[in-house]
Amino acid sequence: MPTSHPSVREPRLLLAVDAPSLLHRNHHARVATALRDRGGRPAWALHGMVRQILEVIDQFAPDAVVFGFDDRTASVRTETYPAYKAGRREKDPALVDQLQRSAALLDALGLHTVTPAGLEADDVSATAATWAEAAGWDCVIVTSDRDSFAHISARTRVLRLIDGGVNASPLLNPARLRTLYGIAAEHYLEYAALRGDTSDNLPGVPGIGEKTAPVLLGQMGSMRSVWADIDHCAGANLVAALDSYCDEEGLRRIGPGLLKRLTAPGARERFEFNLEIMAGRTDLDLGLTPDVPGSPGLLPLDPDRVAQVVGYLGVPATTDLALRVLTEPPASYDDGPRTAPEAVVVQER
Repeated sequence: MPTSHPSVREPRLLLAVDAPSLLHRNHHARVATALRDRGGRPAWALHGMVRQILEVIDQFAPDAVVFGFDDRTASVRTETYPAYKAGRREKDPALVDQLQRSAALLDALGLHTVTPAGLEADDVSATAATWAEAAGWDCVIVTSDRDSFAHISARTRVLRLIDGGVNASPLLNPARLRTLYGIAAEHYLEYAALRGDTSDNLPGVPGIGEKTAPVLLGQMGSMRSVWADIDHCAGANLVAALDSYCDEEGLRRIGPGLLKRLTAPGARERFEFNLEIMAGRTDLDLGLTPDVPGSPGLLPLDPDRVAQVVGYLGVPATTDLALRVLTEPPASYDDGPRTAPEAVVVQER
């Protein structure tokens, strides 16, 4: 007789993990442990990433997990902008070793990894959010970077892992993003393009930073409206809106000065360039086949594989946790409702 399967309730949940950001963070946080796997190779960053993801899976009970990786052999962004990410320190060889081994470890576990040609983990996260929206799933992006804030929506939240681990990290939805930055989620990418990103060596529009950009976007709605007003009205509506806001808030008027910065030579070109470089690709083939039982990335996983692969890291407590959270059906298969953990509201740094 055919085996009966429990019914699946909607919405199902996709966990999209920015693997390199977690590996980098755990390398620096755990290097003093000098943990080695059973083969004697460095494993502290690998173990830290695996441990954190297990804790996240334990909290959210996703139906599928996809890990995004950077293509370390080519970069379309560097081809466009050779100074992209210039100035970063050279990676510790022990970190490089663990970065190179991480995808194979996750694949062996039965999870799903995607390394898009010439692209980055953030492109995988952007596509995962788009895929979830189209499929009627929810999505949680797990990262230690701010880049994925641009993908926050009614269906997609971002768990930003910071100091204090999973339980002390903020889970950001549109409302909480507005509380932190004063902007609508759909305008975060424009905000970032105005502000720039020093970690990627992308200067912002001169004179427009983290305090001014939210006011500009809040009063004008979008940069498309800003540029249209400059083109057709010489910025008259922009100046009026900003000065009216300042009058209401009891602030010094900023309209004329901000208009001057926006119309300075190269300002619009800088914004448009940043927008192009920062925008994540949303059209990648993730290779997710959630209706095919046993497909990579679908939970639950095979207990023998979990015990062997996680056990190789040499931390029995982590192996026990993996067996508990990876080999049980996800929350959408049980009789109770899915309850996502409350976000921890913290001040971003």
